[in-house]
Amino acid sequence: MTRGRLLVALLAAFGSAPLSAQTLSTPIFQSPYRDFRQSELAGYVSDPGSGVSIAVQGEYRIARPKFDFGLMVGYLDGSGTNNSLFGVGIEARAPVAGHSQQFPFDATLTGGFGALFGGGSSGFLVPLGVSLGRQLLLENSNISFTPYLNPVIVPTFGKLYGDVQFALGLGVDISLSRTFDARVSGSLGDISGVGVGLAWHR
Repeated sequence: MTRGRLLVALLAAFGSAPLSAQTLSTPIFQSPYRDFRQSELAGYVSDPGSGVSIAVQGEYRIARPKFDFGLMVGYLDGSGTNNSLFGVGIEARAPVAGHSQQFPFDATLTGGFGALFGGGSSGFLVPLGVSLGRQLLLENSNISFTPYLNPVIVPTFGKLYGDVQFALGLGVDISLSRTFDARVSGSLGDISGVGVGLAWHR
């Protein structure tokens, strides 16, 4: 099986499953592109859906020759009788395929580890997936759009979680300049949510 067909099969498998969120249990996902050469600092605000009124998180990413990785912290404000949660995590992204006539998307493998703590309990998430997308340049402009899909399977353990979860991330990264991006992403299904963010990079 070619890499393109394998990625399509993975997308179909993830897309047919019940959906959730990922590394910090927020609807923040990764595009297949690294827009920075050295490092990136980003902040996000999201509505993860039932049980959380709002979530905020920050992320610092570092570029390596064949991949990039990010360190993140987050706070999820519990709604109703739910406890608020504090989270820390790490994510990595590595390119595996470029677009061609046979396969129209660029693709990267994504993976991470997240830990959430609150109300005397803890939970851990290990999202693994693939991000598929294509960068589109706005004519006569330096602005570009990158719509993408990031299906993820998320093994979990700890008191806050008890089963394998699945997520289908949908998003678009908007490159406004060489150093500044705006981002929108979300997830669909049993746990729905949407998030927005800004990123500065060099």
